[in-house]
Amino acid sequence: MERIERQELSAILLAAPGWARIGLTMPDERMRERAADALAATIIEKLDGSVPPDVNQLNLPL
Repeated sequence: MERIERQELSAILLAAPGWARIGLTMPDERMRERAADALAATIIEKLDGSVPPDVNQLNLPL
């Protein structure tokens, strides 16, 4: 496993959904778990380089 630089990890965390970053501070345990899961998913997606397709992108007929 390669080492992740601090600046790269900071950029990934800042790119995560705002609700997930704020959700970590909520008193509700389920909300904190959902927020942590969303942050982890964001980190994994960015490090793998796999970006899910944008659902708003129109399909081009070929």
